[in-house]
Amino acid sequence: MELRLLKGTNDYLPKEQIIRSRIKEILTETFELYSYRPLETPILEFYDILASKYAGGAEILKETYNLTDQGERKLALRYDLTVPLSRVIGMNPHLKMPFKRYEIGKVFRDGPVKLGRVREFTQCDVDIIGIKSMQAEAELIALANDVFNRLNIDVKFEINNRKILSGILLQSGFSDEDLPSAILSLDKLKKIGRVGVEAELEEKGLKGEPLEKSFKLLDKTGSTSEILKFLSDSITQELALDGLKEIEELFKLLKIMSIPDDKVKFIPSLARGLEIYTATVFEAFAIKSPITSSLAGGGRYDEIIRKFLQTDKLFPAVGISFGLEPIYETLLSLDEKIDEKNRVLVISIKSDEIALQITSKLRSENIITEYDFRQKGVSKSLDYANTEKFTWIIIIGPKEVKERKYTLKNMETGEENKISVKEIINTINNQP
Repeated sequence: MELRLLKGTNDYLPKEQIIRSRIKEILTETFELYSYRPLETPILEFYDILASKYAGGAEILKETYNLTDQGERKLALRYDLTVPLSRVIGMNPHLKMPFKRYEIGKVFRDGPVKLGRVREFTQCDVDIIGIKSMQAEAELIALANDVFNRLNIDVKFEINNRKILSGILLQSGFSDEDLPSAILSLDKLKKIGRVGVEAELEEKGLKGEPLEKSFKLLDKTGSTSEILKFLSDSITQELALDGLKEIEELFKLLKIMSIPDDKVKFIPSLARGLEIYTATVFEAFAIKSPITSSLAGGGRYDEIIRKFLQTDKLFPAVGISFGLEPIYETLLSLDEKIDEKNRVLVISIKSDEIALQITSKLRSENIITEYDFRQKGVSKSLDYANTEKFTWIIIIGPKEVKERKYTLKNMETGEENKISVKEIINTINNQP
């Protein structure tokens, strides 16, 4: 048997997983700082729920992993965390609104594999259900900005409102039936350029005057304020005007929440592909990195829950999803060191009893501590500490035991001192 991995999946060894776990910690801490609470949903869902016309849309279903269980039920691996959340809301009508939740979990898509994009990956989602105001979008973008500041990743947010894009197409002469297909192609404008988009639309039979009129409005360059003014002066379609009003409100809120102007950019062709989005959409991209995939993205999806429930009751919703894989790859590409926790290696020289007692004491103080079971000598232990990136080592021998002062060495600076256990704990805890 040949040992191998499925393309688009990965094993993450401890050194890699420590970084990934720390990213998740930062995400979780920031989510909870904004008062979002955890939720967990199954990886397996019924296929008909994921394939619902109110779910991810036809494009994403092409990448869905399907299977049949022993009961002949048609199932699928979830392709995102938004559809399961919508199902949860629908199945739990007692939940109080607004419902603010986060979920971190594995999702699967049988799509193209490239740097920062794999087939089994971890999404880290934050959503707020029950709020119509643009304040919800502003909070999520501010939250994302805080996350990337903590990760030391310089990002730019690209923002649009799908009402604007839909309204531009309708004003230009496209029909309602043409919109889903046309928007899917126009969403690739940044990736394949105008020529590529025109060729794709022509294959779909969408060309001529409506397309030319659309590009006249979508091709405008300049600052966000300049593009907004141009569209405000050029658009008469009601849906697009409503979208412009919403996005202008959003940019004002972002300014109030101290998000710098140079961090946000209005992109009127942005749609985020998925048909579930009804208004605001946004994505975050690393500025100085070979990773071209978005690190986070989201938007407003006001219709999906209502349609799942087949009710007239409105469930306004907005969310953002962080991609653990592209964030991890971005940190590696930038050689950015994430703030790791202090780790201590205790080395015993014929003083096991005291060394084990001190190890237990450090752990009781929430200090990550490993006892060196190998006992192959100080030199071998130091090599191990260097290889495994320990922050501190403590050497405990007969002389140290007699004096009740133990050698504490900082592996980053090389500084070492003989001090008491209490002083050791204070020194480690006060290390930034």
